[in-house]
Amino acid sequence: MKNKSFLAFDIGATSGRSILGTLDNGRLQMKELTRFPNQMLQIGKHFHWNIYSLYEHFKSALAAAKNEGVEISSIGIDTWGVDFALIAKDGTLLGAPYAYRDPHTEGAPEKFFELVPREKVYDLTGIQVMNFNSLYQLFALKQADNSLLEATSEILFMPDALSYLLTGNKVVEYTIASTSQILNPRTKKFESQLLLKAGVSPSILGDIVMPGHVIGTLTDALAEESELGKIPVIAVAGHDTASAVAAVPAENERFAYLSSGTWSLMGIEVKDAIINDETYTLNFTNEGGIEGTTRFLKNITGMWLLEQCLKEWKKEGITYAYEKLVHMAESAPAFASLIDPDHASFANPVCMTKAITDYCISTGQKSPESHAEFVRCIFESLSLKYKYFLGKLIKLAPFPIEKLHVIGGGSKNPLLNQWTANAIGIPVIAGPSEATAIGNIMIQAKAANCVESLQEMRQIIRESIPLDDFFPKNKSEWEKAYTKFLKIVNNEYSLERIDEQTKLVHQ
Repeated sequence: MKNKSFLAFDIGATSGRSILGTLDNGRLQMKELTRFPNQMLQIGKHFHWNIYSLYEHFKSALAAAKNEGVEISSIGIDTWGVDFALIAKDGTLLGAPYAYRDPHTEGAPEKFFELVPREKVYDLTGIQVMNFNSLYQLFALKQADNSLLEATSEILFMPDALSYLLTGNKVVEYTIASTSQILNPRTKKFESQLLLKAGVSPSILGDIVMPGHVIGTLTDALAEESELGKIPVIAVAGHDTASAVAAVPAENERFAYLSSGTWSLMGIEVKDAIINDETYTLNFTNEGGIEGTTRFLKNITGMWLLEQCLKEWKKEGITYAYEKLVHMAESAPAFASLIDPDHASFANPVCMTKAITDYCISTGQKSPESHAEFVRCIFESLSLKYKYFLGKLIKLAPFPIEKLHVIGGGSKNPLLNQWTANAIGIPVIAGPSEATAIGNIMIQAKAANCVESLQEMRQIIRESIPLDDFFPKNKSEWEKAYTKFLKIVNNEYSLERIDEQTKLVHQ
């Protein structure tokens, strides 16, 4: 097979990068070309994305790709979910897209549920309710009589809007649309009734295309300026997690995945959405995957807890290398303090270490004192929370789950991976850490007929990327710890009670 190279743009909520991926005789090679910031703009009381700055960074990346001296077969873009650009009738972008952290959606879901019951919204969409979902963003704009929304002919989700800037062609890609809480995962079509209840015309959403669709080619201006010519732009799995899951190097369907980073997303890949009373109660979500699959998953707090602690310690003049953190955690006493990582008190506290201390005190535990004890508390608690939700997945999955594939940045944490294997009692396979970019590139390769199926994509990844295996150890110790964890979580005090008791403790 002739070597083929593909350019992937992987854009997160804080930074973006361009990656050159080359498929050479069934092996994948990758090279990062550029890295650039993606910062929210605060304009007045609102937060926006600087889509024009991203466009300029894209142009720089195209120049860098030209300098590599290889033929680029296609380009693909993935981003975070839910956010979108407003497009006028003449094709003009109307202002800078709102960012999901903008406060204008606070309370929007509750107001919308006065029009459509919460249970019905979940039954139609299978998406967990979050105030920044696209449905509530549109509803908030309508409630505010936003003049830009009034002038809007259609909306484009962020990867589709960026592809529009590159090509001049508009599409609505399936996986990114599935994050909106407007798409029905059973029919794979938008639910017009939800938009109508929000006071928004359903015509603002175009026809859905599946991953692998050719959007168009670079505009004449970009083709000439970059000297790359009329390169095709492919609608990959536009939602970054969908691209990451496409890169899970699984051998069959009998696996769960954990996309591990600041947040942890644990789920399974299924043919049909799973929507019932139990998934509603557990707040599981159904998002789109490639080849028409559904990513049935749960959002879990991840390394956010440790990242916030590290920020606090850095202010004290103390920084830790990654290897040091692992050594510290191993040196601290086992299972001395456990927390529920998803408790509301850890969402965005002024001081994370104090929030952890207060939680432990209020649940009758010894609180961590040394930095090592904080790190161990976080790693052990995450491992046990993964066990909790994997247990739910095992009951809900239409197949046995034999392995957990850990992808993303967290796959490089050998201690957490080993403890996760100990907790869940099945093997953990760690890698690739660059799953999102790899999935983006491999979907482009599939569109170029370099591979025929998702399974072939995954086989190439298994043979190209080093993976690490972790097998369960110390079963009885971890079972005892899990029993303790469940008692703490099931009997934990409310956030108000925690606040009340910790005030007394610190007086």
